[in-house]
Amino acid sequence: MEGRVRRAKELSSKGENEWMEAEAELRKLTIEETTGARAAKTQAAEVAKAREEAALALADLYAQRGSSDKLTQLLEDLRPLFAVVPKAKTAKIVRAIIDAVSRIPGTTELQVRLCREQAAWAREEKRTFLRQRIETRLASLLFATKDYNGAIALIGTLLSEVKRLDDKLLLVDIHLLESRVHHALRNLPKSKAALTAARTAANAIYVPPAAQAEIDCQSGTLHAEEKDYKTAFSYFYEGFEQLSSVDEKNAGPVLKYMLLCKIMSGDAEDVSGIVNTKAGLKFADSGVDAMQAIAGAYKNRSLKEFQAALDKYSKELTQDIIVHNHLQSLYDKMLEQNICRLIEPYSTVEIAHIAQLIDLPIQVVESKMSQMILDKVFCGTLDQGSGALIIYDDPEVDQAYSHAIETFQTLGGVVSSLMKRSQKIVG
Repeated sequence: MEGRVRRAKELSSKGENEWMEAEAELRKLTIEETTGARAAKTQAAEVAKAREEAALALADLYAQRGSSDKLTQLLEDLRPLFAVVPKAKTAKIVRAIIDAVSRIPGTTELQVRLCREQAAWAREEKRTFLRQRIETRLASLLFATKDYNGAIALIGTLLSEVKRLDDKLLLVDIHLLESRVHHALRNLPKSKAALTAARTAANAIYVPPAAQAEIDCQSGTLHAEEKDYKTAFSYFYEGFEQLSSVDEKNAGPVLKYMLLCKIMSGDAEDVSGIVNTKAGLKFADSGVDAMQAIAGAYKNRSLKEFQAALDKYSKELTQDIIVHNHLQSLYDKMLEQNICRLIEPYSTVEIAHIAQLIDLPIQVVESKMSQMILDKVFCGTLDQGSGALIIYDDPEVDQAYSHAIETFQTLGGVVSSLMKRSQKIVG
């Protein structure tokens, strides 16, 4: 049977007719022959292994062709095979087919539906191990589709079950996902608590490098939220080193976060040095290019270049929730610095002139100036009639009040001292 599986794989890489022949052969191995032997309930180990390989090869075949409907039907057709193979093998095949669907673009909603259906089937079949992992995958998909409330509800149910079973490795995955969801909801205390729980569970077992890298990256994300960018960089670096050897697909985004931390900590000049290292060149992608563009705009203090980078790399920057909030803060900081630098020589200046120098719309500049006045970045007022900014000198702080308070405090001390002495004399 192994020879038949191997031959079918070879045929699938050839023409259309050969592909159809390979599909027919693999379906025969996994579905038709299994149905005929269903009553036996047991099979030789080598036969079961060959049929497992055939099922995985068929899933890969459909994924390469983008046949999401055939993958969906395959899960139904394989039910007879699941009845005669060990539960662990069944779990492996089901998860592999869902993974195959995820490789097809635009199938997120289908993946959610598949996970719900397979979780319901696993519950009916009392396959707890498989159901819990499918539901964890479902919670991850709900998070990806921004159904945060649904994800939190499912995570809560899973945690209560998995804690009783003491499945530490699955607990790590669930707590990590919980931390990400709370971070997306901007609930940082709960996000940190979930990450701490993930670390505690991880400390009790051996954690695969990929899972440890996820813990480090989530730690970096939360430290970045607290503006501790140097510590965040060190965590992202640890995660990047581990992912670069075991999960190259996810190493690129982590490199992007490392560069973000360098920019946010004011070390934008270090970005090119990191990118030009051996590891940097290996994992350079559009996300890394985006951060290089942001670093260049920051070094040049150019809001125009900054906005151009945001427009050009919208997917990598504005659609990434981790990056977006930090870049918004950086943009506001750069805008404030530019305005302060330009208005410094003036006592009165037209808003339109400043907007022209910065190369931004007048409304944007006027709104920012108003906010800066309210935040007491500088003293001034906006003259709506003339469209000008009137800047005042910083008022001198009258020290009379502080001196008076110090005097009263000193007098209070003297009076208290005299009172104590008089009490001793009277006593």
